Amino acid sequence: MKDAFHVVIPARMASTRLPGKPLVLLDDKTMIEHVWRRARDSGAASVTIATDSARIVDVAKEFGADVMMTRADHQSGTDRVAEVVASRGWNDELVVNVQGDEPFIPLSAIHQVVALLREAPDADMATLSTPFNDESQWQDPNCVKVLTDKNGKALLFSRASLPYPRSGEAVTLAQRHVGIYGYRSSSLQRLVAEPPCQIELAESLEQLRALWIGQSIVVAEAEDVPPPGIDTRDDWLKAKRHLASA
Repeated sequence: MKDAFHVVIPARMASTRLPGKPLVLLDDKTMIEHVWRRARDSGAASVTIATDSARIVDVAKEFGADVMMTRADHQSGTDRVAEVVASRGWNDELVVNVQGDEPFIPLSAIHQVVALLREAPDADMATLSTPFNDESQWQDPNCVKVLTDKNGKALLFSRASLPYPRSGEAVTLAQRHVGIYGYRSSSLQRLVAEPPCQIELAESLEQLRALWIGQSIVVAEAEDVPPPGIDTRDDWLKAKRHLASA
């Protein structure tokens, strides 16, 4: 189908800051079930949970998800998504990587990265960004920045406060990266076939490998800004309070 796209949700148990993260409860459902239900509502042709955990496989099957056990030695969610793509034989498909710790991901974010790839046939990947809330966010190394060219193609991602403010105000020239990715399946396979590059390892940002090998990443400002993902126990407690008050 010409307009079809697939969603893959990489999920692993080995989170250092919130162990067993995909299976923590939010309301009466696990976090991975919340993410899966959001992705399912996007209209994707398929939604697959990709994991290296037998516990996640068992839980996902209980709530009716399509789940695939993937290799345990993957270094990133992108590698896990790529294994699903290869296994399913998706050679010319659009695939969206929805993070397994984003239970409140706006459906518009999924639709937006798919639309970006459809509108930019020369782009290998698509992702989103949003303006900084304040200067402290721009200075925070945990907040990834993205600079684009005049056509909306990514020039650089960094944890540093770029561009350097040598003269005048610089904080408004970059945006905060929103970690959702759309891929062309063929581009994704080329990406994971390459070894990590030095700049990727230095920044711990896997999207830099795509730029390193000459791939094109189209970026657009998110129509609806996703709330922060759940990385810590405090994040989890805030999410529980959010659901309780909804």
